Amino acid sequence: MIESSISVGDPENLVLMLGTKDQHLKQIRESIPANISTRDGRIFVHGEEDAVIKATAVLEELRTLLARNLPLDADQVQQVVRRVMSGEKPYRADPIGVRGGRMIHARTRGQADYLQAIRDNALVFCTGPAGTGKTYLAVATAVEALRAKRIRKVVLVRPAVEAGESLGFLPGDLQAKINPYLRPLLDALSDMMDRDQVQRYMDDDVIEVVPLAYMRGRTLNDAFIIMDEAQNTTVAQMKMFLTRMGEGSQVVVSGDTTQVDLPPHTKSGLIDALSRLRDIDGFAKVHLSTEDIVRHRLVQDIVRAYEEGSKKKR
Repeated sequence: MIESSISVGDPENLVLMLGTKDQHLKQIRESIPANISTRDGRIFVHGEEDAVIKATAVLEELRTLLARNLPLDADQVQQVVRRVMSGEKPYRADPIGVRGGRMIHARTRGQADYLQAIRDNALVFCTGPAGTGKTYLAVATAVEALRAKRIRKVVLVRPAVEAGESLGFLPGDLQAKINPYLRPLLDALSDMMDRDQVQRYMDDDVIEVVPLAYMRGRTLNDAFIIMDEAQNTTVAQMKMFLTRMGEGSQVVVSGDTTQVDLPPHTKSGLIDALSRLRDIDGFAKVHLSTEDIVRHRLVQDIVRAYEEGSKKKR
């Protein structure tokens, strides 16, 4: 049996680390069989050597996150516990600044690698299941680049596969037609900027949120271009989209290769491009897994359940 202790200092930080009604402490205890107690601004960990080492590592990482003004919640604590239990080393990624001084942070190593890839490459493809932050982090990076005047325009694109890209056959004006398909992108924007500012930027064409079909014949310079749901592009559509990239522009393509909604026997442009572009300089691909899901904790289990069901059918 061994014991370790961690100095927290500020009593408020102690409460933040352990959670309301010790909720975070309970999470740690559920995964690591160590005795954890507090006294005089310190946390004491007692038990078998392996358990003490792991519990101490979790608490030290939580303390580091607090020191960096990162929010701690049940999901964040669970991510830290999972990393420590798997032997994964702590990661660090620079935060993304959006509205009102708010900072968006990578919450998993996969997300940190994704952000680094965007910072280092002109063309990034990111694949993975829903809830991993593929589109959200790309939009946040684009907003930050726009605020810093590194780009002049943000273009958010989505294939309207549900309408077969034939929006002309739908009733109503253009905005009414495209809103259902582009709502996830608009929601992400509104989470990072004031709605009035988003509207002003859209009125001035500084921000565009458009269906993929409206990209034909354009060249976009000094722009941050994001395509969401890219698994639902054809090979020809993907080529068309990628060749819109002009001088000083950056492109991020995201999608889930397990959720292709194209007609039977139609090859996904995303799957094709991942293979076709792999040797191009300035191109990076990142895959996020169920471990990177940051929605409700049940979502990880739901995604895994469907993945296992798909494997059994093969």
